[in-house]
Amino acid sequence: MLTSKALMDRRKQRNRWSLRRKSAGRPRLSVFRSSRQIYAQVIDDERGHTLAAASTMDADLRAGLKTGATVDAAKQVGELLAKRALEAGIEKVVFDRGGYRYHGRVKALAEGAREGGLNF
Repeated sequence: MLTSKALMDRRKQRNRWSLRRKSAGRPRLSVFRSSRQIYAQVIDDERGHTLAAASTMDADLRAGLKTGATVDAAKQVGELLAKRALEAGIEKVVFDRGGYRYHGRVKALAEGAREGGLNF
Protein backbone atom coordinates (compact mmCIF):
# COMPACT_ATOMS: atom_id res chain seq x y z
CA MET A 1 0.00 0.00 0.00
CA LEU A 2 1.30 3.42 -0.93
CA THR A 3 1.87 6.12 1.66
CA SER A 4 0.16 9.49 1.40
CA LYS A 5 3.48 11.07 0.35
CA ALA A 6 3.91 8.53 -2.44
CA LEU A 7 0.37 9.22 -3.65
CA MET A 8 1.06 12.97 -3.59
CA ASP A 9 4.24 12.45 -5.61
CA ARG A 10 2.29 10.41 -8.17
CA ARG A 11 -0.29 13.17 -8.58
CA LYS A 12 2.47 15.78 -8.87
CA GLN A 13 4.33 13.83 -11.57
CA ARG A 14 1.14 13.13 -13.50
CA ASN A 15 0.31 16.84 -13.45
CA ARG A 16 3.84 17.89 -14.50
CA TRP A 17 3.88 15.40 -17.37
CA SER A 18 0.64 16.87 -18.66
CA LEU A 19 1.97 20.42 -18.30
CA ARG A 20 5.18 19.58 -20.14
CA ARG A 21 3.14 18.54 -23.19
CA LYS A 22 1.00 21.68 -23.13
CA SER A 23 3.56 24.30 -22.10
CA ALA A 24 4.92 25.21 -25.56
CA GLY A 25 8.07 26.64 -23.97
CA ARG A 26 6.30 28.81 -21.41
CA PRO A 27 7.69 29.00 -17.88
CA ARG A 28 5.93 27.09 -15.11
CA LEU A 29 4.29 28.77 -12.10
CA SER A 30 4.85 26.21 -9.36
CA VAL A 31 3.06 26.26 -5.99
CA PHE A 32 4.12 24.73 -2.68
CA ARG A 33 1.71 24.83 0.21
CA SER A 34 2.72 23.99 3.76
CA SER A 35 0.54 24.11 6.84
CA ARG A 36 1.82 27.58 7.78
CA GLN A 37 3.06 29.23 4.56
CA ILE A 38 2.57 29.24 0.80
CA TYR A 39 5.35 29.62 -1.76
CA ALA A 40 5.23 30.21 -5.52
CA GLN A 41 7.88 30.53 -8.18
CA VAL A 42 8.10 30.92 -11.94
CA ILE A 43 10.57 28.37 -13.30
CA ASP A 44 12.22 28.05 -16.70
CA ASP A 45 12.42 24.26 -17.03
CA GLU A 46 14.65 24.34 -20.11
CA ARG A 47 17.47 26.07 -18.20
CA GLY A 48 16.47 24.99 -14.70
CA HIS A 49 16.35 28.57 -13.35
CA THR A 50 13.88 30.35 -11.11
CA LEU A 51 12.82 33.56 -12.83
CA ALA A 52 10.60 35.04 -10.10
CA ALA A 53 9.50 33.94 -6.64
CA ALA A 54 7.24 35.07 -3.81
CA SER A 55 6.03 33.64 -0.54
CA THR A 56 4.37 34.60 2.72
CA MET A 57 7.89 34.70 4.20
CA ASP A 58 8.80 37.81 2.14
CA ALA A 59 9.38 40.92 4.20
CA ASP A 60 6.99 42.86 1.93
CA LEU A 61 4.07 40.65 2.95
CA ARG A 62 5.02 39.31 6.36
CA ALA A 63 4.45 42.60 8.20
CA GLY A 64 0.87 42.91 6.98
CA LEU A 65 -0.19 39.30 7.57
CA LYS A 66 -1.35 37.71 10.79
CA THR A 67 -0.51 34.26 9.43
CA GLY A 68 0.69 32.86 6.12
CA ALA A 69 -1.90 30.09 6.07
CA THR A 70 -4.95 32.04 4.87
CA VAL A 71 -6.66 32.53 1.54
CA ASP A 72 -6.02 36.28 1.75
CA ALA A 73 -2.30 35.69 2.24
CA ALA A 74 -2.22 33.36 -0.77
CA LYS A 75 -3.94 35.96 -2.93
CA GLN A 76 -1.38 38.59 -1.92
CA VAL A 77 1.45 36.18 -2.77
CA GLY A 78 -0.08 35.65 -6.22
CA GLU A 79 -0.28 39.38 -6.84
CA LEU A 80 3.31 39.92 -5.67
CA LEU A 81 4.55 37.06 -7.85
CA ALA A 82 2.74 38.48 -10.89
CA LYS A 83 4.34 41.88 -10.28
CA ARG A 84 7.82 40.35 -10.06
CA ALA A 85 7.25 38.16 -13.12
CA LEU A 86 6.08 41.12 -15.20
CA GLU A 87 9.17 43.05 -14.13
CA ALA A 88 11.25 40.11 -15.38
CA GLY A 89 9.41 40.23 -18.74
CA ILE A 90 7.21 37.17 -18.24
CA GLU A 91 3.55 37.44 -19.19
CA LYS A 92 2.47 33.88 -20.04
CA VAL A 93 2.99 30.86 -17.81
CA VAL A 94 1.50 27.44 -17.19
CA PHE A 95 0.06 26.85 -13.73
CA ASP A 96 1.51 23.88 -11.84
CA ARG A 97 -0.65 23.14 -8.83
CA GLY A 98 1.57 20.20 -7.91
CA GLY A 99 -0.41 17.43 -6.26
CA TYR A 100 -2.82 19.86 -4.61
CA ARG A 101 -6.45 20.36 -5.54
CA TYR A 102 -7.33 23.60 -7.31
CA HIS A 103 -9.20 24.85 -4.25
CA GLY A 104 -8.72 27.19 -1.31
CA ARG A 105 -5.26 28.71 -1.01
CA VAL A 106 -4.01 27.29 -4.32
CA LYS A 107 -7.00 28.76 -6.17
CA ALA A 108 -6.60 32.11 -4.38
CA LEU A 109 -2.93 32.28 -5.40
CA ALA A 110 -3.86 31.59 -9.02
CA GLU A 111 -6.58 34.25 -9.00
CA GLY A 112 -4.20 36.77 -7.44
CA ALA A 113 -1.61 36.06 -10.14
CA ARG A 114 -4.24 36.51 -12.85
CA GLU A 115 -5.38 39.80 -11.33
CA GLY A 116 -1.74 40.88 -11.20
CA GLY A 117 -1.43 40.42 -14.97
CA LEU A 118 -0.16 36.87 -15.61
CA ASN A 119 -1.88 34.86 -18.34
CA PHE A 120 -2.51 31.13 -17.92
